[in-house]
Amino acid sequence: MDLKKELNEDELSNIVLGVAIDVHTQLGPGLLENVYKKVLAIKLQNLGLQVEGEKTMPITIDGISIDLGYKIDLLVQKKLVIELKSVKEISDVHLAQAINYLKLGGYKLGLIINFNVSKLRYGIKRVINTKGPRPF
Repeated sequence: MDLKKELNEDELSNIVLGVAIDVHTQLGPGLLENVYKKVLAIKLQNLGLQVEGEKTMPITIDGISIDLGYKIDLLVQKKLVIELKSVKEISDVHLAQAINYLKLGGYKLGLIINFNVSKLRYGIKRVINTKGPRPF
């Protein structure tokens, strides 16, 4: 894949998942979320992708922006939201969190990746924003 051209969300998600599988194969399950976050970010940056870690997501209402501590784990190329977990299973709360980040930032696609599984394919959830940003 040519990383010099503008990649869409699907192409980016394929790259991210390939790298995440490599990270999981090498490190295995059971480590803290921050370990996977740091390693994944470095490996994606080494591929030439722009990665923002802990991207702040303020809430805006009536023209007022309020920072309440919401942060996207990784934002790739300013368009793909990555939420990383190291938990028993992805819950509805994790899904709601990812959906809110997509809506707040006006992003189309997100991935929830749970590294605390025997095979990474069991820990991947694709999240799509079908409604656009929230109308605050």
